[in-house]
Formats: sequence, structure tokens, C-alpha cells
Amino acid sequence: MIRVLVVDDSLFIRTILRDMLKGSPDIEVVGTAVSGIDALAKIADLKPDVVTLDIEMPRMGGLEVLEALRQESTRPKIIVLSTLTSRHADMTHRALRLGADDFMLKPRDVPNVRGIERELIQKIRNLVSLPTIVKPRGIQRNNADAAVLIGSSAGGPPMLDTLLSALPPDLSATVVITQHMPEGFTASLAERLNRVSPLPVRETANGDTLQAGTAFVSKAGYHTVISRVYAAAGRNHGRVVHSTAPPLHAVRPAVDTTFTSAASVFGSRTVSVILSGMGSDGGEGTLAVKNAGGTTMVCAEDDCLVYGMARSAIARGSVDKVVPLEGLSREIVRAVRRLGP
Repeated sequence: MIRVLVVDDSLFIRTILRDMLKGSPDIEVVGTAVSGIDALAKIADLKPDVVTLDIEMPRMGGLEVLEALRQESTRPKIIVLSTLTSRHADMTHRALRLGADDFMLKPRDVPNVRGIERELIQKIRNLVSLPTIVKPRGIQRNNADAAVLIGSSAGGPPMLDTLLSALPPDLSATVVITQHMPEGFTASLAERLNRVSPLPVRETANGDTLQAGTAFVSKAGYHTVISRVYAAAGRNHGRVVHSTAPPLHAVRPAVDTTFTSAASVFGSRTVSVILSGMGSDGGEGTLAVKNAGGTTMVCAEDDCLVYGMARSAIARGSVDKVVPLEGLSREIVRAVRRLGP
């Protein structure tokens, strides 16, 4: 049984989170706290496994709680709850630097708060089951001549934990993740994934050369366009170009933009994966990968919170495999190995 303490100054949020978690048979809400001071006292008394922590609270906020917990030899896993503002994006990034293990975005609209239930439960389970990875040293990171492209939206972040944590550190392809997120939060996502993945993970920067065995998270606010770098001999490589072209499917970055541009660079040495997400973003991109001779996959519907993006790809007849989440990393590795050196 996973013991959870809910910390938030809003009675409504505390009640909603407690009710969400009470429905899960492997989670017990051992208490709630209304401030940072209250939280520290209850952490010491109740010894929870996981704490959901609001950032802004009266008397003592979430950042101060994390500072205090740094002095402790043992502490619970911490999920920071953040609202969708640039200020909170900065605070979330600071929270991760102070030792928070993960973060979740609170919906802007109160009626949509219950929409985070499945993702929150999965994040709690992941925190107690996925160890922090120590990156192996001495691995040569060469410019990539093959690419694994991952697209996701609502429900995607906990799936990325599962997928990235199971990829080998010597994967002979670059990984480019395009996750729909508000501006400012993809840096925190990259930092979070870097803790659980054997691969180094970082947010894209304009001009990045894509390297094998390295994962990149598309920076929110820009389309991640993959531009061709002509090699003097052998296969071409790819470089990140940040584009401020208008949003596509009302989002920027768009999965279609990344997939389509990468397929034109890596051709048959492209592997694409669609995870959970609403809307149709990713459908055209998956078709582009298929037409270039690449390998295309989507996650099985039972493992997805929303199936719009995957269904859009399936409707175009462009999907080679529908794979359960637990098997996706294995299928990706197989697909990359089939490409050869």
C-alpha cells in the first residue's frame, strides 16, 4: 500500500485529490495538510511514501518545504502541483532542483481538475517503482543517423517515464520527444525524465545536433524542425531548428512538424511512436514516416488516457504496430537494431 499525504491550502483541491486517490486499491491517503509548516509536522508523524505538494501556500510554501527536507536523511517522494503560469514554471523548475521528484499541472478550470486523476495515480505508482538512474560513463555519443520520434499530449508524461526508463543507454539512435505542454514546463519535464532514463535527456536548444543515445524534449513555444546536416561521407545527420511558425492543430510544438521534418532527414532510419493524446496531431507525421520507409507504432488504447492522436494515425493506414505500453521500449530497440550499424 502506497501511503500519500496531500498538501494544499485549498480545501477544494485537498478534497478532490483525496477522493481521487481513495478509489485506487493500492493507495492510502494517510492525511492532508494546509500549509508547509503543517506538512513538515505530518511528514515526520505519518511517514508517507509520497507527498503531493502545492507550491504557493501561506506561512510556508512548497519550496521552503523542499529546502527543509533537504536536511533530512530520509524523505518521501514529492510531486509538486503547479498552475499554468510562467511564474509557476520557474518555481516548478526550482522545485525539481531542490529535490522534488515529479510535477503535475493543475487545470485552469475547476471542473477539469478531475481530469488529472489517472495521470496522478500513475505518477504516484511510478515514483515508488522507478528508481533514479545513475548514468553510465564512457559511452561515446556520436551524431545520430537514425531517429526515434515520440509524440504525446494529455496523459503522456507518466507514459514517458515508463518508456524512457526502459531504453538502453547505448541506443544507436537519437530520441526526440514532442509533448504538448505550456511554455516553460518542458525544461522541467526534461529534467524529470533525465532522472529516470539511462539516456541523457535535455530540452532542445536551437542548433542542437542530434546525437545517438541522447533524448531531446521539444521546447514548448517553438516547433522542433529537424534540418538535414550533410555528412562528408555516409549517412546524413539532423539538427534542431526552433520555428515560430503559427501553431499547428492549435499547438506549438506540433508532433506533425517534428515527425514530417525528421522523416525527410532520416528516411527509412526513422521510428515513430504515438502515445496518449487528444486531437489529430501526429496523424500526418506518422504517415510521412511510413511513406519514407520508416517504422511506425502507436500505444494500445487500453494504456492511453486519450486515444485521438493514435487513432488519427491508425485511420490513415500508416501504423505498423499497436503495442502495449510495457512492450514499447522493447519494440523500439528491436526496430533500431534492425536498421544495423
